[in-house]
Amino acid sequence: MNTVIPRIAIRNLARQKKRTILLGGAIAFGIMIVTLINGFAGSFIQNVSENFAYLMAGHVFVQGSEKTASGKQISIIRDDSIIHAAVKNAGVQYQFATKSSEVQASLIFAGRNVNQNLTGLELANSAFLRERLVLKQGSWEAAMAPDAIILSEKVAAKLNILPGDKVTAKFMTLTGQNNIADFTVAAISVDASIIGSAMAYANLAYLNAAIGLGPGEYMSLGFMLGDLKGAADFSARLYTAMKGMDLQLFERSKTDENGATTPFMALMRSQNKETWNGTKYRVYTIDDVLSQARQIVVALDTSSLIVLIVLFAIVMIGINNTFRMVMYERIREIGTMRAMGVQRGEIKTMFLFEAFFLALGGAIAGIILALGAMGLLSLINFGMDSPAFLLMRNGHLSFYLPPLRALGNIAIIALLTLFAAFFPARSAARLEPAVALRTTK
Repeated sequence: MNTVIPRIAIRNLARQKKRTILLGGAIAFGIMIVTLINGFAGSFIQNVSENFAYLMAGHVFVQGSEKTASGKQISIIRDDSIIHAAVKNAGVQYQFATKSSEVQASLIFAGRNVNQNLTGLELANSAFLRERLVLKQGSWEAAMAPDAIILSEKVAAKLNILPGDKVTAKFMTLTGQNNIADFTVAAISVDASIIGSAMAYANLAYLNAAIGLGPGEYMSLGFMLGDLKGAADFSARLYTAMKGMDLQLFERSKTDENGATTPFMALMRSQNKETWNGTKYRVYTIDDVLSQARQIVVALDTSSLIVLIVLFAIVMIGINNTFRMVMYERIREIGTMRAMGVQRGEIKTMFLFEAFFLALGGAIAGIILALGAMGLLSLINFGMDSPAFLLMRNGHLSFYLPPLRALGNIAIIALLTLFAAFFPARSAARLEPAVALRTTK
Protein backbone atom coordinates (compact mmCIF):
# COMPACT_ATOMS: atom_id res chain seq x y z
CA MET A 1 0.00 0.00 0.00
CA ASN A 2 1.29 3.47 -0.95
CA THR A 3 1.73 5.44 2.27
CA VAL A 4 3.23 8.56 0.71
CA ILE A 5 -0.10 10.27 -0.01
CA PRO A 6 -1.49 9.74 3.54
CA ARG A 7 1.77 11.06 5.03
CA ILE A 8 1.61 14.16 2.84
CA ALA A 9 -2.01 14.66 3.93
CA ILE A 10 -1.04 14.47 7.61
CA ARG A 11 1.84 16.92 6.97
CA ASN A 12 -0.53 19.37 5.28
CA LEU A 13 -2.89 19.27 8.26
CA ALA A 14 -0.01 19.74 10.70
CA ARG A 15 1.38 22.81 8.95
CA GLN A 16 -2.01 24.58 9.19
CA LYS A 17 -2.52 23.98 12.91
CA LYS A 18 -4.96 26.79 13.63
CA ARG A 19 -7.23 25.90 10.72
CA THR A 20 -7.07 22.19 11.56
CA ILE A 21 -7.90 22.82 15.22
CA LEU A 22 -10.88 25.03 14.34
CA LEU A 23 -12.38 22.56 11.87
CA GLY A 24 -11.56 19.56 14.06
CA GLY A 25 -13.01 21.37 17.07
CA ALA A 26 -16.29 22.01 15.25
CA ILE A 27 -16.52 18.32 14.38
CA ALA A 28 -15.60 17.33 17.96
CA PHE A 29 -18.27 19.62 19.42
CA GLY A 30 -20.98 18.14 17.22
CA ILE A 31 -19.93 14.58 18.02
CA MET A 32 -19.79 15.36 21.74
CA ILE A 33 -23.36 16.71 21.81
CA VAL A 34 -24.74 13.79 19.80
CA THR A 35 -22.82 11.25 21.89
CA LEU A 36 -24.19 12.72 25.13
CA ILE A 37 -27.74 12.43 23.78
CA ASN A 38 -27.10 8.86 22.62
CA GLY A 39 -25.53 7.94 25.96
CA PHE A 40 -28.49 9.30 27.92
CA ALA A 41 -30.97 7.55 25.63
CA GLY A 42 -29.02 4.31 25.99
CA SER A 43 -29.57 4.19 29.75
CA PHE A 44 -32.96 5.92 29.83
CA ILE A 45 -35.24 2.91 29.42
CA GLN A 46 -33.21 0.70 31.76
CA ASN A 47 -33.20 3.32 34.53
CA VAL A 48 -36.92 3.98 34.19
CA SER A 49 -37.71 0.26 34.11
CA GLU A 50 -35.52 -0.52 37.12
CA ASN A 51 -36.98 2.31 39.20
CA PHE A 52 -40.53 1.37 38.27
CA ALA A 53 -39.70 -2.26 39.05
CA TYR A 54 -38.75 -1.32 42.61
CA LEU A 55 -41.83 0.86 43.04
CA MET A 56 -44.08 -1.86 41.58
CA ALA A 57 -42.21 -4.70 43.34
CA GLY A 58 -41.03 -6.81 40.45
CA HIS A 59 -39.65 -7.31 36.96
CA VAL A 60 -42.12 -10.05 36.01
CA PHE A 61 -45.71 -10.27 37.24
CA VAL A 62 -48.41 -12.92 37.43
CA GLN A 63 -52.02 -11.92 38.00
CA GLY A 64 -55.07 -14.12 38.34
CA SER A 65 -58.47 -13.10 36.99
CA GLU A 66 -61.91 -14.48 37.72
CA LYS A 67 -65.38 -13.52 36.59
CA THR A 68 -68.19 -13.29 39.08
CA ALA A 69 -71.73 -14.54 38.46
CA SER A 70 -72.65 -11.01 37.37
CA GLY A 71 -69.84 -11.01 34.78
CA LYS A 72 -67.58 -8.61 36.70
CA GLN A 73 -63.86 -9.33 36.27
CA ILE A 74 -61.80 -9.38 39.46
CA SER A 75 -58.06 -9.77 40.02
CA ILE A 76 -57.25 -12.46 42.55
CA ILE A 77 -54.69 -15.13 43.32
CA ARG A 78 -56.18 -17.63 45.75
CA ASP A 79 -53.38 -20.19 45.81
CA ASP A 80 -49.90 -19.25 44.59
CA SER A 81 -48.38 -22.69 45.15
CA ILE A 82 -49.15 -23.65 41.57
CA ILE A 83 -47.33 -20.51 40.33
CA HIS A 84 -44.26 -21.34 42.39
CA ALA A 85 -44.44 -24.91 41.07
CA ALA A 86 -44.45 -23.51 37.52
CA VAL A 87 -41.41 -21.34 38.34
CA LYS A 88 -39.61 -24.46 39.58
CA ASN A 89 -40.61 -26.41 36.46
CA ALA A 90 -39.40 -23.54 34.26
CA GLY A 91 -35.98 -23.69 35.89
CA VAL A 92 -35.75 -19.91 36.28
CA GLN A 93 -34.13 -17.99 39.13
CA TYR A 94 -35.21 -14.84 40.93
CA GLN A 95 -34.08 -12.83 43.92
CA PHE A 96 -37.41 -12.57 45.72
CA ALA A 97 -41.16 -12.63 45.13
CA THR A 98 -43.59 -9.99 46.36
CA LYS A 99 -47.33 -10.20 46.92
CA SER A 100 -49.37 -7.08 46.28
CA SER A 101 -52.90 -5.74 45.88
CA GLU A 102 -54.14 -2.35 44.79
CA VAL A 103 -57.30 -0.31 44.67
CA GLN A 104 -58.30 3.14 43.45
CA ALA A 105 -59.37 5.04 46.53
CA SER A 106 -60.55 8.48 47.56
CA LEU A 107 -58.64 9.66 50.64
CA ILE A 108 -60.67 11.91 52.93
CA PHE A 109 -59.35 14.11 55.76
CA ALA A 110 -60.87 17.19 57.40
CA GLY A 111 -63.31 17.80 54.55
CA ARG A 112 -60.67 17.40 51.83
CA ASN A 113 -60.29 14.45 49.47
CA VAL A 114 -57.74 13.21 46.94
CA ASN A 115 -57.97 10.30 44.51
CA GLN A 116 -55.08 7.91 45.00
CA ASN A 117 -53.84 4.54 43.82
CA LEU A 118 -53.44 2.55 47.04
CA THR A 119 -50.98 -0.35 46.87
CA GLY A 120 -50.84 -3.05 49.54
CA LEU A 121 -47.45 -4.63 50.28
CA GLU A 122 -45.92 -6.56 53.15
CA LEU A 123 -44.15 -3.42 54.35
CA ALA A 124 -42.19 -5.27 57.02
CA ASN A 125 -40.45 -7.30 54.28
CA SER A 126 -40.25 -4.60 51.59
CA ALA A 127 -36.57 -3.75 51.81
CA PHE A 128 -36.60 -3.04 48.06
CA LEU A 129 -39.16 -0.25 48.59
CA ARG A 130 -36.97 1.37 51.23
CA GLU A 131 -34.18 1.62 48.65
CA ARG A 132 -36.29 3.83 46.35
CA LEU A 133 -38.76 5.58 48.68
CA VAL A 134 -37.31 8.51 50.65
CA LEU A 135 -39.30 9.51 53.74
CA LYS A 136 -39.66 13.21 54.45
CA GLN A 137 -41.58 12.75 57.69
CA GLY A 138 -42.47 9.75 59.84
CA SER A 139 -40.57 6.47 59.96
CA TRP A 140 -40.47 2.93 58.62
CA GLU A 141 -40.99 1.67 62.18
CA ALA A 142 -44.38 3.40 62.26
CA ALA A 143 -45.19 1.76 58.92
CA MET A 144 -45.17 -1.65 60.64
CA ALA A 145 -48.56 -0.88 62.25
CA PRO A 146 -51.38 -2.91 60.61
CA ASP A 147 -53.34 0.18 59.54
CA ALA A 148 -50.29 2.20 58.43
CA ILE A 149 -50.28 4.19 55.20
CA ILE A 150 -47.43 6.05 53.46
CA LEU A 151 -48.49 9.11 51.47
CA SER A 152 -46.52 11.30 49.09
CA GLU A 153 -45.76 14.86 50.16
CA LYS A 154 -47.96 16.31 47.42
CA VAL A 155 -50.99 14.32 48.57
CA ALA A 156 -50.21 15.07 52.21
CA ALA A 157 -50.07 18.80 51.38
CA LYS A 158 -53.43 18.65 49.58
CA LEU A 159 -55.00 16.94 52.57
CA ASN A 160 -53.05 19.09 55.07
CA ILE A 161 -52.23 15.90 56.95
CA LEU A 162 -49.29 14.88 59.16
CA PRO A 163 -47.84 11.57 60.43
CA GLY A 164 -50.06 10.18 63.20
CA ASP A 165 -53.27 11.57 61.71
CA LYS A 166 -56.11 9.25 60.71
CA VAL A 167 -57.26 9.31 57.08
CA THR A 168 -60.36 7.63 55.68
CA ALA A 169 -60.19 5.76 52.38
CA LYS A 170 -63.33 5.27 50.31
CA PHE A 171 -63.20 2.61 47.58
CA MET A 172 -64.99 -0.25 45.84
CA THR A 173 -64.49 -3.80 47.07
CA LEU A 174 -63.65 -6.62 44.71
CA THR A 175 -67.34 -7.45 44.34
CA GLY A 176 -68.28 -3.84 43.54
CA GLN A 177 -69.58 -2.70 46.93
CA ASN A 178 -68.73 0.68 48.45
CA ASN A 179 -66.56 0.47 51.54
CA ILE A 180 -64.42 2.65 53.78
CA ALA A 181 -61.41 1.99 55.94
CA ASP A 182 -59.40 4.15 58.32
CA PHE A 183 -55.61 4.35 58.00
CA THR A 184 -52.98 5.95 60.22
CA VAL A 185 -50.42 8.07 58.38
CA ALA A 186 -47.10 6.45 59.26
CA ALA A 187 -44.88 8.48 56.94
CA ILE A 188 -44.82 11.05 54.16
CA SER A 189 -42.52 10.29 51.23
CA VAL A 190 -40.70 12.68 48.94
CA ASP A 191 -42.21 13.04 45.46
CA ALA A 192 -39.11 11.50 43.94
CA SER A 193 -40.53 10.85 40.49
CA ILE A 194 -43.18 11.83 37.99
CA ILE A 195 -45.45 9.17 39.56
CA GLY A 196 -44.52 9.99 43.14
CA SER A 197 -47.85 11.62 43.92
CA ALA A 198 -49.87 8.86 42.25
CA MET A 199 -48.96 6.04 44.64
CA ALA A 200 -49.58 5.38 48.33
CA TYR A 201 -48.59 2.25 50.24
CA ALA A 202 -50.42 0.29 52.93
CA ASN A 203 -49.97 -3.05 54.64
CA LEU A 204 -51.19 -5.89 52.46
CA ALA A 205 -53.25 -7.84 55.03
CA TYR A 206 -55.14 -4.75 56.19
CA LEU A 207 -55.92 -3.58 52.66
CA ASN A 208 -56.92 -7.09 51.53
CA ALA A 209 -59.44 -7.40 54.34
CA ALA A 210 -60.90 -4.00 53.45
CA ILE A 211 -61.39 -4.81 49.76
CA GLY A 212 -62.84 -8.26 50.38
CA LEU A 213 -59.92 -10.63 49.93
CA GLY A 214 -59.55 -13.55 52.31
CA PRO A 215 -56.47 -14.67 54.27
CA GLY A 216 -53.67 -15.71 51.91
CA GLU A 217 -55.37 -14.11 48.89
CA TYR A 218 -53.97 -11.16 46.96
CA MET A 219 -53.99 -9.70 43.44
CA SER A 220 -50.49 -9.87 41.96
CA LEU A 221 -47.26 -11.81 42.44
CA GLY A 222 -44.11 -9.99 41.34
CA PHE A 223 -40.71 -11.58 40.78
CA MET A 224 -37.60 -9.43 41.20
CA LEU A 225 -34.72 -10.73 39.11
CA GLY A 226 -31.00 -10.18 39.38
CA ASP A 227 -31.02 -8.33 36.06
CA LEU A 228 -33.82 -6.62 34.15
CA LYS A 229 -32.43 -8.07 30.90
CA GLY A 230 -33.58 -11.52 31.99
CA ALA A 231 -37.25 -10.50 32.32
CA ALA A 232 -38.25 -11.49 28.77
CA ASP A 233 -36.70 -14.97 29.05
CA PHE A 234 -38.08 -15.48 32.58
CA SER A 235 -41.63 -14.54 31.55
CA ALA A 236 -41.52 -16.67 28.38
CA ARG A 237 -40.31 -19.76 30.23
CA LEU A 238 -42.76 -19.24 33.08
CA TYR A 239 -45.62 -18.82 30.60
CA THR A 240 -44.63 -22.06 28.85
CA ALA A 241 -44.40 -23.92 32.16
CA MET A 242 -47.81 -22.68 33.31
CA LYS A 243 -49.31 -23.63 29.95
CA GLY A 244 -47.79 -27.09 30.31
CA MET A 245 -49.60 -27.44 33.64
CA ASP A 246 -52.93 -26.84 31.85
CA LEU A 247 -53.54 -23.51 33.54
CA GLN A 248 -55.79 -21.02 31.78
CA LEU A 249 -53.63 -18.21 30.38
CA PHE A 250 -54.25 -14.99 28.50
CA GLU A 251 -52.27 -14.54 25.30
CA ARG A 252 -49.10 -12.52 25.71
CA SER A 253 -48.92 -11.24 22.13
CA LYS A 254 -51.91 -8.91 22.23
CA THR A 255 -51.20 -5.50 20.69
CA ASP A 256 -53.21 -2.36 20.36
CA GLU A 257 -54.48 -1.69 16.83
CA ASN A 258 -53.69 2.01 16.80
CA GLY A 259 -50.58 1.85 18.97
CA ALA A 260 -52.04 4.31 21.46
CA THR A 261 -51.61 2.07 24.49
CA THR A 262 -48.99 -0.22 25.91
CA PRO A 263 -49.14 -3.95 25.13
CA PHE A 264 -50.27 -4.47 28.73
CA MET A 265 -53.22 -2.10 28.32
CA ALA A 266 -54.09 -3.73 25.00
CA LEU A 267 -54.01 -7.09 26.78
CA MET A 268 -56.32 -5.82 29.51
CA ARG A 269 -58.78 -4.44 26.96
CA SER A 270 -58.89 -7.69 25.02
CA GLN A 271 -59.56 -9.65 28.22
CA ASN A 272 -62.71 -7.69 28.89
CA LYS A 273 -64.22 -9.34 25.82
CA GLU A 274 -63.29 -12.90 26.82
CA THR A 275 -65.26 -15.36 28.91
CA TRP A 276 -63.92 -18.19 31.08
CA ASN A 277 -64.58 -20.20 34.21
CA GLY A 278 -62.29 -20.40 37.22
CA THR A 279 -58.99 -18.51 37.39
CA LYS A 280 -57.19 -17.35 34.28
CA TYR A 281 -53.66 -15.99 34.59
CA ARG A 282 -51.76 -13.24 32.80
CA VAL A 283 -47.96 -13.04 32.72
CA TYR A 284 -46.29 -9.74 31.83
CA THR A 285 -43.08 -7.81 32.41
CA ILE A 286 -42.23 -4.29 33.51
CA ASP A 287 -41.24 -3.58 29.90
CA ASP A 288 -44.75 -4.49 28.74
CA VAL A 289 -46.14 -1.85 31.10
CA LEU A 290 -43.55 0.74 30.09
CA SER A 291 -43.26 -0.03 26.39
CA GLN A 292 -44.31 3.52 25.48
CA ALA A 293 -41.21 4.77 27.29
CA ARG A 294 -39.24 3.16 24.47
CA GLN A 295 -40.87 5.64 22.12
CA ILE A 296 -39.06 8.36 24.09
CA VAL A 297 -35.77 6.58 23.38
CA VAL A 298 -36.65 6.48 19.69
CA ALA A 299 -37.48 10.19 19.83
CA LEU A 300 -34.16 10.96 21.54
CA ASP A 301 -32.23 8.95 18.97
CA THR A 302 -34.10 10.67 16.15
CA SER A 303 -33.39 14.05 17.73
CA SER A 304 -29.70 13.22 18.01
CA LEU A 305 -29.60 12.28 14.32
CA ILE A 306 -31.32 15.56 13.38
CA VAL A 307 -28.86 17.49 15.57
CA LEU A 308 -25.99 15.64 13.93
CA ILE A 309 -27.21 16.45 10.43
CA VAL A 310 -27.93 20.13 11.21
CA LEU A 311 -24.59 20.67 12.94
CA PHE A 312 -22.65 19.04 10.19
CA ALA A 313 -24.58 20.72 7.43
CA ILE A 314 -23.11 23.91 8.89
CA VAL A 315 -19.68 22.31 9.36
CA MET A 316 -19.76 20.91 5.80
CA ILE A 317 -20.16 24.42 4.41
CA GLY A 318 -17.12 25.48 6.39
CA ILE A 319 -15.13 22.42 5.27
CA ASN A 320 -16.10 22.96 1.62
CA ASN A 321 -15.10 26.62 1.69
CA THR A 322 -11.89 25.86 3.60
CA PHE A 323 -10.78 23.21 1.12
CA ARG A 324 -11.51 25.52 -1.80
CA MET A 325 -9.34 28.13 -0.14
CA VAL A 326 -6.66 25.51 0.52
CA MET A 327 -6.73 24.52 -3.14
CA TYR A 328 -6.05 28.12 -4.24
CA GLU A 329 -3.31 28.52 -1.62
CA ARG A 330 -1.55 25.38 -2.87
CA ILE A 331 -2.14 25.87 -6.59
CA ARG A 332 1.57 26.21 -7.44
CA GLU A 333 2.39 23.30 -5.12
CA ILE A 334 -0.19 21.19 -6.94
CA GLY A 335 1.29 22.26 -10.28
CA THR A 336 4.77 21.21 -9.12
CA MET A 337 3.49 17.82 -7.96
CA ARG A 338 1.67 17.28 -11.26
CA ALA A 339 4.82 18.29 -13.21
CA MET A 340 6.79 15.71 -11.22
CA GLY A 341 4.46 12.95 -12.34
CA VAL A 342 1.82 12.84 -9.58
CA GLN A 343 -1.42 11.70 -11.15
CA ARG A 344 -4.76 13.51 -10.91
CA GLY A 345 -6.27 10.71 -8.86
CA GLU A 346 -3.46 10.99 -6.32
CA ILE A 347 -4.03 14.74 -5.94
CA LYS A 348 -7.70 14.13 -5.28
CA THR A 349 -6.87 11.29 -2.90
CA MET A 350 -4.51 13.56 -0.95
CA PHE A 351 -7.26 16.11 -0.31
CA LEU A 352 -9.73 13.37 0.62
CA PHE A 353 -7.22 11.87 3.06
CA GLU A 354 -6.89 15.27 4.69
CA ALA A 355 -10.67 15.45 5.07
CA PHE A 356 -10.82 11.88 6.39
CA PHE A 357 -8.06 12.42 8.99
CA LEU A 358 -9.73 15.69 10.01
CA ALA A 359 -13.08 13.94 10.49
CA LEU A 360 -11.54 10.96 12.29
CA GLY A 361 -9.49 13.11 14.65
CA GLY A 362 -12.44 15.39 15.41
CA ALA A 363 -14.79 12.46 15.96
CA ILE A 364 -12.40 10.65 18.31
CA ALA A 365 -11.79 13.87 20.25
CA GLY A 366 -15.56 14.46 20.47
CA ILE A 367 -16.21 10.97 21.82
CA ILE A 368 -13.39 11.34 24.37
CA LEU A 369 -14.84 14.69 25.50
CA ALA A 370 -18.33 13.15 25.71
CA LEU A 371 -17.06 10.21 27.78
CA GLY A 372 -15.30 12.65 30.10
CA ALA A 373 -18.48 14.73 30.45
CA MET A 374 -20.49 11.55 31.13
CA GLY A 375 -18.04 10.55 33.85
CA LEU A 376 -18.22 13.94 35.53
CA LEU A 377 -22.02 14.16 35.31
CA SER A 378 -22.40 10.66 36.73
CA LEU A 379 -20.43 11.72 39.83
CA ILE A 380 -23.04 14.34 40.75
CA ASN A 381 -25.46 13.03 43.35
CA PHE A 382 -28.84 14.61 42.65
CA GLY A 383 -30.34 12.66 45.56
CA MET A 384 -33.11 10.10 45.73
CA ASP A 385 -35.58 12.96 46.16
CA SER A 386 -34.79 14.52 42.78
CA PRO A 387 -37.87 15.20 40.58
CA ALA A 388 -36.03 13.35 37.81
CA PHE A 389 -35.40 10.33 40.05
CA LEU A 390 -37.01 7.87 37.62
CA LEU A 391 -34.49 8.80 34.94
CA MET A 392 -31.50 8.18 37.19
CA ARG A 393 -29.72 5.29 38.82
CA ASN A 394 -29.69 5.68 42.60
CA GLY A 395 -29.81 9.47 42.27
CA HIS A 396 -27.01 9.67 39.69
CA LEU A 397 -27.21 10.30 35.98
CA SER A 398 -26.05 7.28 34.04
CA PHE A 399 -25.08 6.81 30.41
CA TYR A 400 -24.67 3.89 28.08
CA LEU A 401 -23.22 4.38 24.62
CA PRO A 402 -23.70 1.37 22.34
CA PRO A 403 -20.39 0.83 20.50
CA LEU A 404 -22.18 0.41 17.17
CA ARG A 405 -23.90 3.77 17.68
CA ALA A 406 -20.55 5.47 18.28
CA LEU A 407 -19.05 3.82 15.19
CA GLY A 408 -22.13 4.81 13.20
CA ASN A 409 -21.70 8.46 14.21
CA ILE A 410 -18.04 8.37 13.19
CA ALA A 411 -18.98 6.83 9.84
CA ILE A 412 -21.63 9.51 9.21
CA ILE A 413 -19.17 12.29 10.04
CA ALA A 414 -16.48 10.77 7.83
CA LEU A 415 -18.86 10.43 4.88
CA LEU A 416 -20.22 13.97 5.25
CA THR A 417 -16.72 15.41 5.53
CA LEU A 418 -15.49 13.48 2.50
CA PHE A 419 -18.53 14.67 0.56
CA ALA A 420 -17.81 18.30 1.54
CA ALA A 421 -14.18 17.98 0.44
CA PHE A 422 -14.87 15.99 -2.72
CA PHE A 423 -15.64 18.88 -5.09
CA PRO A 424 -12.65 21.05 -4.10
CA ALA A 425 -10.48 17.91 -4.35
CA ARG A 426 -11.81 17.18 -7.83
CA SER A 427 -11.14 20.76 -8.91
CA ALA A 428 -7.59 20.53 -7.60
CA ALA A 429 -7.02 17.27 -9.49
CA ARG A 430 -8.21 18.82 -12.76
CA LEU A 431 -5.65 21.65 -12.69
CA GLU A 432 -3.27 21.59 -15.64
CA PRO A 433 0.39 21.60 -14.47
CA ALA A 434 1.47 24.43 -16.79
CA VAL A 435 -1.47 26.64 -15.82
CA ALA A 436 -0.96 25.94 -12.12
CA LEU A 437 2.74 26.78 -12.26
CA ARG A 438 2.08 30.10 -14.03
CA THR A 439 -0.51 31.09 -11.42
CA THR A 440 0.56 33.71 -8.90
CA LYS A 441 -1.17 34.41 -5.63
